[in-house]
Formats: sequence, C-alpha cells, structure tokens
Amino acid sequence: MGRNQQVKSHEKSRKSIPNGFIRLISGKWRGKKLPVKDKEGLRPTTDRTKETLFNWLMHDVRDANCLDCFSGSGSLAFEALSRFAKNATLLERNKQVAKQLRENLQLLKVDNANVVETDSINYLQQTAAQQFDIVFIDPPFNKGLVQPCCIALEENNYLAPQALIYIEMEAQLSDLLLPQNWQLLKEKTTGQVAYQLYLRG
Repeated sequence: MGRNQQVKSHEKSRKSIPNGFIRLISGKWRGKKLPVKDKEGLRPTTDRTKETLFNWLMHDVRDANCLDCFSGSGSLAFEALSRFAKNATLLERNKQVAKQLRENLQLLKVDNANVVETDSINYLQQTAAQQFDIVFIDPPFNKGLVQPCCIALEENNYLAPQALIYIEMEAQLSDLLLPQNWQLLKEKTTGQVAYQLYLRG
C-alpha cells in the first residue's frame, strides 16, 4: 500500500486525533490534548460523538464509577474523569497503548484511575470485584466483540443496579442479543457508526 493510500485509509480515524492526539472537550481538563499511539483498530470516538454522549450522561457522570472496555486512546474514560467521575478502570490489551494510557494518567496527575493490560473479554469472564455505574464499550470493528462483552458484564456482576452502558459499533450490527433487562435510552447513527445508550433495569 502506498503512502497516499495509507493516509486515505486512516483518514476517518485521524479526523479526531490530528497529529496523534485526543482532545478533552469539557470539565477540569477542557482543551487538554493527550498523545495517542497509532495502532491498527484504534478508532477514537470523534469530538462530535463524544459531545453527544456526554450530553446524554450530563447528570450521571459526576461521582460515577466508570469502566472503559477496549480503552484504546482512553478518550471516553479521560473525558469522564475530566467531568469529575469518581474513578475509572481502563482495559487495554496492547502493551504500547496501555503504556501510553498510564503516561497520560501521570501527565494529568490522576490518582483515581487505573489501566489493566488485558483482553477485555477474558477479564470480564471473572466475577467482578467492583460494580460500575457507567460502562463504555467501543471495541475494534468487525471482530464480534460487542455481544460477548455485554453478556459478560451482566452475567459476572460488573453492573450497578441502574448502570448506564454506552455502545459504539458498526451501524450494520442490528442483530445483537443484549440482556433483557437493558433498556435503550438513546440512539444515533452517523455514517457507518451506531451509538447507543442503555439503562440496566
């Protein structure tokens, strides 16, 4: 693949991370840019989508225990922490990406978050040691990760009684079998990507 083709193939993901950065859009670190590793499958949530999501979560994120599955750039967890979430756990399988996440936590002097270098699905097969109020699920596309992640969260007791679960996935994924006690609150589709927010009943 030539240089021009490579640039084109990464064009969508780079819209939100010019020069390998994510930007925090509100809260105590508003406008702060954090470096991001350029890795295959790493597709940070765009600023516009992130703004929509955190408008949905406006009254819930403060003092929430947050879990960021398939954390990648950490964009969602860092945004939640910027908006005064109580704590955040970031799950990331790639060693270099996890290292960058830890460095970014140090850069922000965060003491209420931790990075777990692990495969998210394997991690969620364990019985939970902590329950979470907000869970972000934004896995690499086209790998069939959304449904097993959601089932494991429910079955292994990771969710607080009124937990909110955010899912970002391929727009064509219309046949998900999610836990019956999850209620769809918000939904939006932009191009190839679908965004959904569920409430655990």
